[in-house]
Amino acid sequence: MSQNTTENTLDGDRRERPLAGKIALVAGATRAAGRGIAVELGAAGATVYATGRTTRERRSEMDRPETIEETAELVTAAGGEGVAVPVDHLDPDQVTRLVDRIDADHGRLDVLVNDIWGADHLTKFDTRLWDLPLEDGLRLFRLALDTHAITSHRALPLLIRNPGGLVVEMTDGTAETNAAYRWQNGFFYDIAKWAVIRMGLALSEEIKGHGGTAVSLTPGWLRSEAMLEHFGVTEDTWLEGTRVNEHFAISESPAFVGRAVAALAADPDRARWNGQSLSSGGLAQVYGFTDADGSRPDAWRYIAEVESAGKPADVTGYR
Repeated sequence: MSQNTTENTLDGDRRERPLAGKIALVAGATRAAGRGIAVELGAAGATVYATGRTTRERRSEMDRPETIEETAELVTAAGGEGVAVPVDHLDPDQVTRLVDRIDADHGRLDVLVNDIWGADHLTKFDTRLWDLPLEDGLRLFRLALDTHAITSHRALPLLIRNPGGLVVEMTDGTAETNAAYRWQNGFFYDIAKWAVIRMGLALSEEIKGHGGTAVSLTPGWLRSEAMLEHFGVTEDTWLEGTRVNEHFAISESPAFVGRAVAALAADPDRARWNGQSLSSGGLAQVYGFTDADGSRPDAWRYIAEVESAGKPADVTGYR
């Protein structure tokens, strides 16, 4: 093989697997956005540590069937290397052992995705603070906020060891959309998602001097496993869900937000986003990636301009 052929092959590998050799931790990778992100990072060539509380031997309080082992297998099948590690991110000692393992295995961490949530069963919309069990709200805070803080505290010293690290704080809605929709999410959920946006902003200031980038990121209307069950459809038949809610037509698969994270991680100029509140649909307009069906849904713009405006469902120009 000639030198030019070898160089062309290497260039092709970099284009097809731009994250080859990179190490990622997706904290909260059991299902939904976390799983989609882990798989797409793997498809880009990364080694991905997929953590969560639900394994094939034990379920978390969410009591769902998806497991971190399945996520790791999907990462490997996509072309990366998936490593499943059971971790309760409320336990600092467990998180410390996880980071020590990554350090021992690779001596670096390039991407940290804080997607820990696990509080769907505690979320009550359109319900006043005093009508909710206090212990449920405080547990929601612990799951949504303490987990992110603990994980960042333990993992960031490894991430900033090398310049160029990326931190993605996963939330629901951008700063702009959350400002527009105000209370209807309920006190505890509203505080939680705003706090995660602020985490992305705060971390951006703390790691930029080390060559790092931190952002907050939201999917649009996500077709998580639970959402598909709610609408009585599968990923293959999801369009039938529009019979229940016509605006479900703008929904997106977990692969879409996963590709948003992979695009950020592969962008050598990712620091331009430092501190920003981003969405999968917005980043797709910049990076050109698509959802699994080849479309490019811009859910938050659709929600503002069509659904919230009381117009009939029409995704023309929005995906």
